[in-house]
Amino acid sequence: MTTPRLRKFWTLLILLAGMAGSMFVAGQWAWQHSLYEESDNVQRQLALYGQTLAQRIDRYRTLPEVLALDAQLQDALTRTLSPAEVEQLNLKLEQANGASQSSTLTLINREGLAVAASNWRTATSNVGVDYSFRPYVQEALALGRGSFYGIGVTTGEPGYFLSQAIRDAGGQLLGLVAIKIALQELEREWLQTPDIVLASDAHGVVFLASQDAWRYRLLEPLGDEERRELNATRQYSNQPLRPLAWRVDDHMDNGGRLVRMLSSDLPPLPGRVLWQTQPLPGTPWQLHLVHETHSSIADSRWAAAAGGGGWLALALLVLFVRQRQRLAHLRQRSRQELETVLQQHAQELRTAQDGIVQAAQQAAQQTDTGLSRSLEHLPQGVVIIDADLNLVAWNSRYVQLFRYPADLMRVGQPIEDLLRHNARRGLLGPGPADEAIERRLSHLRSGLPHLHESAKGDGTVLEIRGNPLPEGGFVTSYADITSYKNAARELRSLADALEQRVADRTRDLDAARREAERANRYKTRFVAAAVHDLLQPLNAARMFTSLLRSHLHDDAERRTVDSIDGALASQDAILSSLLDISRMESGQLDVHIHDVALGPLLQVLAHNFGVLAESQGLQLSCVPTRAVVRTDENLLRRILQNFVSNAIRYSRHGRIVVGCRRVGHPGGTHLRIEVHDQGPGIPEALQREIFEEFRRLDEGRADDRGAGLGLAIVERLGRLLGHEIGLRSQLGRGSVFWVCVPLGDPAAAQLPAAAPATVQQQPQEDAPLQGSTAWVIEDDGPTCAATRALLERWGCQVPLAGGAPEALAHAERGQAPHLVLLDVHLGATHHGPDVYTELCERWGQTPAVILVTAERDATLRRQAAERGWGFLAKPVRAPALRALVSQTLLRLREK
Repeated sequence: MTTPRLRKFWTLLILLAGMAGSMFVAGQWAWQHSLYEESDNVQRQLALYGQTLAQRIDRYRTLPEVLALDAQLQDALTRTLSPAEVEQLNLKLEQANGASQSSTLTLINREGLAVAASNWRTATSNVGVDYSFRPYVQEALALGRGSFYGIGVTTGEPGYFLSQAIRDAGGQLLGLVAIKIALQELEREWLQTPDIVLASDAHGVVFLASQDAWRYRLLEPLGDEERRELNATRQYSNQPLRPLAWRVDDHMDNGGRLVRMLSSDLPPLPGRVLWQTQPLPGTPWQLHLVHETHSSIADSRWAAAAGGGGWLALALLVLFVRQRQRLAHLRQRSRQELETVLQQHAQELRTAQDGIVQAAQQAAQQTDTGLSRSLEHLPQGVVIIDADLNLVAWNSRYVQLFRYPADLMRVGQPIEDLLRHNARRGLLGPGPADEAIERRLSHLRSGLPHLHESAKGDGTVLEIRGNPLPEGGFVTSYADITSYKNAARELRSLADALEQRVADRTRDLDAARREAERANRYKTRFVAAAVHDLLQPLNAARMFTSLLRSHLHDDAERRTVDSIDGALASQDAILSSLLDISRMESGQLDVHIHDVALGPLLQVLAHNFGVLAESQGLQLSCVPTRAVVRTDENLLRRILQNFVSNAIRYSRHGRIVVGCRRVGHPGGTHLRIEVHDQGPGIPEALQREIFEEFRRLDEGRADDRGAGLGLAIVERLGRLLGHEIGLRSQLGRGSVFWVCVPLGDPAAAQLPAAAPATVQQQPQEDAPLQGSTAWVIEDDGPTCAATRALLERWGCQVPLAGGAPEALAHAERGQAPHLVLLDVHLGATHHGPDVYTELCERWGQTPAVILVTAERDATLRRQAAERGWGFLAKPVRAPALRALVSQTLLRLREK
């Protein structure tokens, strides 16, 4: 192996070995650090579970003690009871059990026989059953109180038993009262966590578990004595107690263990899991939490990648510095070699110049006629004069250009004679001939080089170049450039013609553009008007649907009404999207760019869509951030809402993650907000088409596939804000949609204003609406009728429901209602706010107002907020109308 190859081999080997070592060290460090953090979090979570379990038990602990002091129960244990007295005791225990919401209350005598029970009405009643073998009975009779967890002998339901001895006034033991606490609700709460939560007794038997497969498992093998005890007390009835096969791989300092599950009949767990155990105070029980370590593994991989990348960057930096040093040395050596070559060429050029001058002088001396054979091959006319301004040499081309007579062209002839000959023919231009001749002679005497053009009378154009000779004299060349000038003139004419044609085409295109803009504005106005008119009957239909549902009592009929309402809601979403597109195309969408804190926006997004994602079996999470971006907050929120809703619609399982990262951009550092999903992915051929109107994939949910307008709106909003929109996707693995936003100034970021509580939880009673009066001013008849019916059903009086003329005709001084529901567009001649102003003048009062309109203009919404008016966009949902009306009336009463 040659030396350069050997050097490359060792360099590559060191690079790879260092990178592997860095990745291993960084990965191990991150694994340990993340694992200890997860273990601490698991410990805190386990402590909360233990606290919840203890509180649930303590909630019922005092009930047996209180019942043990009851005189009726004490008397019942001192004598034989009649059936009527037993029934009375059963009712008493049933009533006490209903108040405490426990599972079962049982009164037991000294022989362990159940005298009365709260479940006496059921087929599995405790009354008359012998419980003397149960530990909680034996402990209460012997020690005064007892506890025990087991499966009920008669009911077959597991629970935790607490018992308290009953004594008479003299301290004589009469019997006991026992309460059974059902803990299945606690297990259902544990299902909300992705971890596995277990509770085991003193024998190591798992009796509570968040997953059914883990219940009644043995954490440790049972001894013979323990098995006899379990069989005698029938603690777990006939449930098979199967051993749990597991292996501890590592112990942690904080008590955690890394465990590998070996049981094949359990749901599979990926690799090693973190097992944390805590005792439950006051009981012989232990709580366990089994936590997957995929987060620590991911941190380890990222840290390994970062470590390898850091080592690689350092190695590349060293190699870069070495390469720069090598290149600097090569450049220095090349510079020296170049300077040497330039010196050699300069010397060669000086020698060649001297040779040319000598050759020209020798050529001038070859003949007495002045015609030089060495100049004859040149296409230009050339003339050489000496220091005394006399002819020395020339070529025939020079004589042809100026048509000199033969007797004038001889060696030694003064150049002034040739100039006067040209002056007589008018070749020196207008003006006095002597001045023109003297000016040319002075220039030749100065010995300065010159270059200019001269046009002759016959149209010939000459390019004249003059250069002085080293030992005096002058060389002048005359080149005929007439054809070049003609071509340039023709090209200029052609360019002028092309410019005129371009101007004409530009004028035509501008006219066509204005026509297209007029057509687009007409189309936009038509779409806006059409959507507005379509929303009017749709609004009435939704309100009538809400009213209809309250009149139905059959579940099938209600489901039909819900289906109709869902279809109307989908139509509403499509029309709203079309209206948004129309507003963007017409430039009516207001944009307010300012510095926005991104963290609160993402929190609201996670809160709003979290419940929807959980209902679809998905997990939505937003990575916290403190970044500040410069954008329009409302429009950016709409972009992200579209991304997240699409991710939920097209994902059937897995996670949806919203996060951001800094990226380089021609305009400076930007923040790219990304929405990751684990959906089916998008083929590369369709990745541009999905941003077009009414384009959608077929992989969405059958009941919620959308109309295909969301991403079209996103693409337009991105162009309107100047934010780049993009995606990357891989079939079968999911997609990432992103928007690139410029970073803002954290100091200038505004705190998010509290959103007006336009819709709150409506109380069960309609107290604010009872006895209130409202006017409905609306030009659409069905909407008036539906709104009036809803308000009257809620207890509100509606003296008027009609258009602007009816309202103005019925308005009387001092007879204003409490509330006015007002539309904005009231026919062709009336405007809602103007009608309200005129009504207030007639009433002499200013009642509260709620604008109910199909206009979704942000300016209109802002003006309503500034005046203190409510705002609802059509089509109106009945719960939203009910909540806003109640809230408005409550504010009036507070004032």
